[in-house]
Amino acid sequence: MSQVFATRTFTAVPVRSLAVATASGLLLLSGVVGCSSKKYIRSQTAPIVQNVNELDSRTAADHRNIVDTDQRATTGINNAQSAADKATQDANAAQQAADKANGTAQEAVNHVDTLNGVIANLDQYKSLSDVSVTFGFNKAVLTRSDKQQLDALASSLGSTRGYILQVTGGTDSVGGAEYNYRLSERRADAVVTYLSSKYNVPPHKFYLVGIGKDKQIASDRTSAGRAKNRRVDVQVMSNMSNANTASASAPAPAPAQ
Repeated sequence: MSQVFATRTFTAVPVRSLAVATASGLLLLSGVVGCSSKKYIRSQTAPIVQNVNELDSRTAADHRNIVDTDQRATTGINNAQSAADKATQDANAAQQAADKANGTAQEAVNHVDTLNGVIANLDQYKSLSDVSVTFGFNKAVLTRSDKQQLDALASSLGSTRGYILQVTGGTDSVGGAEYNYRLSERRADAVVTYLSSKYNVPPHKFYLVGIGKDKQIASDRTSAGRAKNRRVDVQVMSNMSNANTASASAPAPAPAQ
């Protein structure tokens, strides 16, 4: 049997050339893949970078707004504090002026032990009206009832000529003598302050007499008696024969505004 063999011709390719070609292909493929990857990454990261930049801008703007708001708030607080301090200073000044005026008025009040030897021809003075106001234990504050009684007394002063007001303070026997003396004086001062401030009664019209616990009008053995001794007696006296007639030169006192 005869055999026929087909003969093929192969061209030998050098190994070095094949390696170079393969390497070049790989490099080319690598370059293409690398470029594609970079473009993809840039396309994906660009929005993130933009968002980060916008967030930074908003954060910076918010910080500026916070700083500006804080500055305005600080300025407002400082202005409010300054206004409050000024108001406090004005109030203190007004209170000091009022205290000074009240002190001056109190100094003008006649503090005496007795009217005898103080007022000439005292025996010519006649009592026209009187009222007694009482106080709570260890207190020197006028009640509404006390003020109503003093109002009734003061209503006749405008038509009374040449009058004086004898004001006698008293206390019960509870406590030391010196303390009760100061307490009775505060009570008498409360009456004087009310009449002088509301009805413009001149301070020199007042004569504070017999202040203390020495002149009690009731027994201190009972609570009712002690309550009566915690009082201030106010007596209107005048040496004018026509004291009860209206005087054109002495209009009725009006409450102070």
